[in-house]
Amino acid sequence: MPVNLPLPKAENLQPVRGVRIGTAMAGVRKAGRRDLSVWLLAEGSVVAGVFTSNRFCAAPVQVCREHLAVQPQGIRALLINTGNANAGTGADGLVRARRSCASVAQALQLSPSQVLPFSTGVIMETLPVDRIEAALPAAVAAARDDAWLEAAQAIMTTDTQPKAASRRVLIQGQAVTLTGIAKGAGMIRPNMATMLGFIATDACISAELLQRFTCEAADASFNRITIDGDTSTNDCFITVATQAAGHAPLLEASSADAQAFVAALRELAVELAQAIVRDGEGATKFISITVEGGRDEAECRLAACAIAHSPLVKTAFYASDPNLGRILAAVGYAGIGDLDQSLIDLHLGEVHVVTGGGRHPQYVEAEAARVMQAAEIEVRVHLHRGSAVSTVWTCDFSEDYVRINADYRS
Repeated sequence: MPVNLPLPKAENLQPVRGVRIGTAMAGVRKAGRRDLSVWLLAEGSVVAGVFTSNRFCAAPVQVCREHLAVQPQGIRALLINTGNANAGTGADGLVRARRSCASVAQALQLSPSQVLPFSTGVIMETLPVDRIEAALPAAVAAARDDAWLEAAQAIMTTDTQPKAASRRVLIQGQAVTLTGIAKGAGMIRPNMATMLGFIATDACISAELLQRFTCEAADASFNRITIDGDTSTNDCFITVATQAAGHAPLLEASSADAQAFVAALRELAVELAQAIVRDGEGATKFISITVEGGRDEAECRLAACAIAHSPLVKTAFYASDPNLGRILAAVGYAGIGDLDQSLIDLHLGEVHVVTGGGRHPQYVEAEAARVMQAAEIEVRVHLHRGSAVSTVWTCDFSEDYVRINADYRS
């Protein structure tokens, strides 16, 4: 079961002017489930994206990058399938990704370069593009502006529940909507966290500023989560701005309106990113790890990620075992070359565990064990070498994680 993650309600997901979404059952991998979605975007929409850092990136990622480079202000449709990643498929995978774009373009009287393809699922299997093409008419015909919950369901793989949310912000007296969905539960690590994420807004904003804000939002959210330390081949985080809100365009990042917009975008992205961790494969606990007192944010994040990625740390949390020396060990091998261990402090929740690099004289293990029993746990490490801080979010490792991934292709 997800950790303190409520099911999204359709009535709480706000339509975005200029976006309609249709879903269909294509039978990409399994029959009887919605596994295909098509997003229809109003003319003039601006699209920005952040993609996986994995050099073995999937064919749809490559095609998305190509199409966005050609015309970020001319994208008119998104095509998303689950059940097949179209990764590790060589030249044939690129042919099939481009063919799927051409099929959408033909149905909507667009150019293929105005379509962005996205895939998620099993790696190194041939994309059944003929099934996608057969289901396209149904998906297009079903397109509605209030289909956000269905869209979130249609991109799930090992997720146990859909992930979706909305925000509203006032810009120049106009109500601006942001609604987003995400999927992901395993193969999750920063460097674009392994996931698909899509946020649409009716804000009026330049392509350059939307791309900047998309990168900032990703860095504050999806790049701060890890479940198992694996970086996927298919990571994508896309933002769409339809320009339909009616206010003057946002052009300067420093303006009050632009800052209000990016704050809402970042808040929504954080909610979706944390939902991925809360629904991590086999997760029973949601863990916030903050490292402060670094010389810069990068070294704080390095130490935080070392803790979050450690199987020994994560299994201890699952067992509610305050074997907290594993946290210190992870900080030590994180890669901070001149780290002074004699300065380190460690808190588990409100319990001061380590001071000056050693066991706190008043530390009582039973108090830490009590904290470890909770569904949500905060870890704080202080390096005492500067003023920088960084937080990442992770979950524990349970037997279910192994079972889910051992059975993934069955």
